[in-house]
Amino acid sequence: MSGFLHHFSLASPLFLLVLLGYALARWNHWPLAASDAITRFAYAVAMPAMLFRMMSGMSKLPAVDVRLLLAFFGGCFIVFILGRLIGIAVFHLDGVAQSVFALGGVFSNNVMLGIAIAKATLGDAALPAVSLVIVFNALILWTLVTVSVEWARHGEFSARGFGKTVQGVLTNTIVASILTGTLWGYIAPPLPTFVDAPLAMLGQSAVPLSLVALGMGLAAYRIREGLPISLAMSTIKLVVQPLIVWLLARALGLAPLETAVVTLLASLATGINVYMMAQQFRVMQGPVAAALVLTTLLSAVTTPLVLSMLAWNP
Repeated sequence: MSGFLHHFSLASPLFLLVLLGYALARWNHWPLAASDAITRFAYAVAMPAMLFRMMSGMSKLPAVDVRLLLAFFGGCFIVFILGRLIGIAVFHLDGVAQSVFALGGVFSNNVMLGIAIAKATLGDAALPAVSLVIVFNALILWTLVTVSVEWARHGEFSARGFGKTVQGVLTNTIVASILTGTLWGYIAPPLPTFVDAPLAMLGQSAVPLSLVALGMGLAAYRIREGLPISLAMSTIKLVVQPLIVWLLARALGLAPLETAVVTLLASLATGINVYMMAQQFRVMQGPVAAALVLTTLLSAVTTPLVLSMLAWNP
């Protein structure tokens, strides 16, 4: 119990910032333009500044065990298949809807929530491992669901579609800042003070701004439509996925830190990217939107619970 309270006390301020953003948009009627501006600044400036600065020192940090990718994405693949089977057997969804339903059970909010919670609960030593997952997350999972949808629709998948996915991932500001920061750390001298200092100041604003922006974005969604499907998706995301990823991490013999990182990331709320996919394919928009809200609310309790069960102390 004391372990849960410890991790809950570390994570709860972060979720209070999400609640603040939600309250500003829902009850204080902040305009959509304000939410868009905060989100844009957090994603395009503050978060890339923090990640570039952090990853520029990557060469001085202990090496990250790349087997964590196998644990995390292997777990995602297993749970994705399970999600598709539940989608057809329980809810009688078609192939496209099954794919989006399954994606909702594996695509975590790694950027907005993952970085903040990992930094607060696991310490700065966890951030390189988190960044490694983020680099591959969108590429692997968007490709997985795109292949699944295209196969359901046409029985094939085009190389052109995969090329667009790769291009979109590599030009993403978050991924680009991680890659360029890592490259800088290995081939260039340390950042000069006049560059490092403003990056540090911008980086300090990244976590609170991204969490407030997340809350403001959630205010646009409702939880009434397709509630049984949303509850099933939320259960898969918050219970089944972290369990499967943890089991794989243990089977691979990952160190405690890497095990904690991948299990933490697996336990996070569903990412907004799933709603973007639902909109793109015009299926499951209501249930996915509800799952975004539900998993964010519930993970305020379930994620600290997962960390306490891992018996992790930074």
